[in-house]
Amino acid sequence: MSQSQLFSNQSKAIKVHAPLADRMRPKTFDEMVGQEALIGKSSAFRRLVEQDNVPSCIFWGPPGTGKTTLAEVIANVSHSSFISLSAVTAGVSDIRKIVQAAEEQLKVNGRRTILFIDEIHRFNKGQQDALLPHIERGTLVFIGATTENPSFEVNQALLSRAKVFVLSSLTEQDIRSILDRAINDKERGLGSINLKIQDEALELMSQLADGDARAALNLLEMSSQAVSEQDKGSKVIDVAIIKAVLQRSHLKYDKKGEEHYNIISALHKSLRGSDADAALYWLARMLEGGEDPMYVARRLVRFASEDIGLADPQAMVQAVTAMQAVNFVGMPECNVHLAQAVAYMAQAPKSNKLYIAYGAAASDARETSDQPVPIHLRNAPTKLMKELGYGKDYKYNPNFKEPVDQDYLPKDLLGRKYLID
Repeated sequence: MSQSQLFSNQSKAIKVHAPLADRMRPKTFDEMVGQEALIGKSSAFRRLVEQDNVPSCIFWGPPGTGKTTLAEVIANVSHSSFISLSAVTAGVSDIRKIVQAAEEQLKVNGRRTILFIDEIHRFNKGQQDALLPHIERGTLVFIGATTENPSFEVNQALLSRAKVFVLSSLTEQDIRSILDRAINDKERGLGSINLKIQDEALELMSQLADGDARAALNLLEMSSQAVSEQDKGSKVIDVAIIKAVLQRSHLKYDKKGEEHYNIISALHKSLRGSDADAALYWLARMLEGGEDPMYVARRLVRFASEDIGLADPQAMVQAVTAMQAVNFVGMPECNVHLAQAVAYMAQAPKSNKLYIAYGAAASDARETSDQPVPIHLRNAPTKLMKELGYGKDYKYNPNFKEPVDQDYLPKDLLGRKYLID
């Protein structure tokens, strides 16, 4: 057996024992699911890749949306050399070695080198800066992948040299398509083990994946390993199997249907009624049922002003801080931050004065949109405007110790009160 045959057989053996998510990783654009705007047959990006004009770019999106897969597809399609690094383990010395090899290859055969760095946000400023001259000279085509916002985690200098492409979470239909393929694929998937899956179980898997293809395939693989032998040698995955794998019962919670609105209503009313225990329960029902924590955070920000408002302005601080924590750490860690905000708001004094006040002001605004701004309240940035009397007789409040007798509303609304004690 030749050395090349040996390595080929070893590679196949490793692939057979690789996780299902890795085995099912698409090899071509046509095998990819989702991200149609980026990789559809008519997309400019796909045409550039197929013409071997890959631009330096950064793929930004949630886990399991295809960032690494897209990089590997580019490697398969492009005629350039392709090198993959993880920012978790790589450093500047690795970049130097790659650059040296890339320069040599460019001189010898004119072949470009594509350098893919996964989790680029983990590179510090110095490590990111080390890429700049080589991207600038064209020695390297850089592709980065990150789950973090590049505006905050990637140097502006590197951002200016790389186009950012945003990958969206996969839809439940996308996930279902990926699972179907894995179940039926005899070469890379589970097609050779006569696996069957109930529609309810497939739907549940698609929902629980929350847009993450890797999570969906991992759950499918664990379920296939846990399933018991059925009649005629077939293996059937049902909802009970998935529950057993997850070691928890699936909570009844429809993120898109009536139950979604019922539970968020229950949370609001429990907060309004100052029942912290009930509010925490409904919060847990939502989060444990798979609700997007950012949706809950946004509702809490609204509640902080609508139902608490000036009775306790710190409620807004708690809500916005919790929303920032959700964005920063994500689930499941952010559940305690939301719980803190919920408990605080449940126990805070309640007032809907702001809600009522704005409603009255908005009604007046719609009915009196033709009312001019009083001339003394207008700025006068030009000589003509000053001559026309803009800003005349305006009293600058900080210059007066005593209360200033001055009107601020249009003529027809003088004396109107919105914030009523």
